[in-house]
Amino acid sequence: MATPRTSPTASSAPAVARMRGWLQGRDLAVFRSVADRHWPGADPLLPRLSRSANHGLLWFGTAAGIAVLGSSARSRRAALRGVASLAVASAAINTVGKGAVRRDRPILDAVPVMRQLKRQPVTTSFPSGHAASAAAFATGVALESKGWGAVVAPVAAAVAASRVYTGVHYPSDVLAGAALGIGAAFALRGVVPTRGQLPAPGRPPGEAPSLPAGRGLVVVVNRESGTATTTASLVRDMLPMATVMEVAPADLPAAFADAADQGRALGVCGGDGTVNLAASVAATHSMPLAVFPGGTLNHFAYDLGIETVHDTATALTAGDAIRVDLGRFRPGPKGPDGADGYFLNAFSLGVYPELVNTREHWSPRIGGWPAGVLAAFQVLRGQRPLEAEFQGRRRPLWLVFVGNGLFRRVGPNPGRRHNLADGLLDVRVIHGGRGPALRLLAAAVAGPLTRSPVHAAVRRRRVRIGGLAPGTPYAYDGEVAHSGTELMIDKLPEALTVYCPMPV
Repeated sequence: MATPRTSPTASSAPAVARMRGWLQGRDLAVFRSVADRHWPGADPLLPRLSRSANHGLLWFGTAAGIAVLGSSARSRRAALRGVASLAVASAAINTVGKGAVRRDRPILDAVPVMRQLKRQPVTTSFPSGHAASAAAFATGVALESKGWGAVVAPVAAAVAASRVYTGVHYPSDVLAGAALGIGAAFALRGVVPTRGQLPAPGRPPGEAPSLPAGRGLVVVVNRESGTATTTASLVRDMLPMATVMEVAPADLPAAFADAADQGRALGVCGGDGTVNLAASVAATHSMPLAVFPGGTLNHFAYDLGIETVHDTATALTAGDAIRVDLGRFRPGPKGPDGADGYFLNAFSLGVYPELVNTREHWSPRIGGWPAGVLAAFQVLRGQRPLEAEFQGRRRPLWLVFVGNGLFRRVGPNPGRRHNLADGLLDVRVIHGGRGPALRLLAAAVAGPLTRSPVHAAVRRRRVRIGGLAPGTPYAYDGEVAHSGTELMIDKLPEALTVYCPMPV
C-alpha cells in the first residue's frame, strides 16, 4: 500500500507556526523590557506627547507652524504634503489596516500606572495608527524640505515610541504602522510629484556677467512689500558689495531708473508688481535682472526656481542666466499716449481686478488673508459679467485670464509654468451666466482642459479684446489699471534676461 504524500502546504504549516510564535515571543519580550526599564524624564513627557497626537492634532499644529515660521513656498509645500500624507495613511489604516489583523491590545499589568493613558484606545492593536500618522507626516515634510524633515523626524519617532512606552501597542504594531505611513507618503508622491521631481522649466541660456559678492549689482527694495525688509538684510549679508536701496512704492520708478544707470545688473526685491516694474526697466536698458523673493506670493521668482536669497546669490556668482518671454499689452496703463504695458505672470479682465481693488482697500485694516476672503465675498455677490468682444464675438464674460506662458496644475498648487519662453499666451475665459462663484470653481477644477460648459482654454500668440466700456479695470501682475475700448495682448519672445540657478 502506497504511503500518502504530505502536501507542501501542510508540511510548511508547522514551520510557519513556529516562526510566528518566535516573532510574537520577541515582540512580547521587547514590550516587557520597555515596561520594566526606567527612562529618566520620559514619564511626564511621552504620555502627553502620545495624547497630543490623537486625531492628528499635533501634526496639524506642526504644519501650521511650519507654514508660518518657514515663510517660503517650500515650507508651505512641506506642510501641505505632510498633512496630505497623513490623510492617506489614516485612510489606509482605518479602512484596511485595523480590520485585516484583529490583534488585541497589550495587557497593561507590566506597565507602570503613571505611564498609562487615562483613556485607553478601544480599536484593535495592529497596526499603530499614531505611528503611521507620525511617519507619514514626517516623510511627507521631508520629501519637500529636508531641513523641516530633520526637525520633525525626532518628534515623529518620539510619538511612535510613546505608543509602546504607554503600553497601548506592541513594537511590531509601531513598526508596521511606521512602514505603512512611509509608504503612504511615497505613494502620494507617485500621484502628486514633489517640486524636485518636476522637469525644469524651459531655460534658453542668457548672457549675464558674473557678479561675485554682488559687485556691480544695484538692488531696489520695495520696503512695503511682504518680507522685503527682512530679505534686504539677507541680501546685504550675502552680497556685501551690492548697492541696496530701500524705497517707498511711490519712489520705485525713479529708483529703478537710477539703478539702471549705475549698475551692470538690476536687482529687485518685492512682490510681483514691483518685479514687473523692474523687468520693464531691465528690458528697456537691455540689462540682466536679479530677482529676490520679497513679496507675498512671488509667482515669477518661484517659476524661475528661486525661493531664497541664496538661490539668486548663487546664480549671480556663477553668472547663470536665462532668457524669458515678456507679455505685452497695448495701450499701456497710461493710455494710448503712454508706453506699452508688460506682464511677467498674467493679465486679466473681469472679476479679478475688482478682487484686487477690494482686497487692497481692506488689507491695511484687517490683514491680507482676511481681506482676500472678504473681497471674494463682496465681489462675487455683487459683480456683473463683463461685456466684451472676444474672438470676433460679443459675449458676457466673468473672467478673461491671459498667462505669459502655459500654466500647468501641479497637485494642490494652483499652477506652475514649465517653460518661461514658449512664445505662447495661455488664454482662459469663464463665460457669463448665473453663479460666478460656481463657475469660477468649476473652471478651477477643470484646470487646463481645453473646454467645459463654463469655460474655454486656448493658446495664442496674440489676443484682441474689443468693445470694452472705457475705464474697465484690468489687472497685470497684481497691479490694477483701466482700459480704453480695445486691448491688444501679445508677447516679446525672450526679451528679458534673468539670473537663475541652473539645475545640477
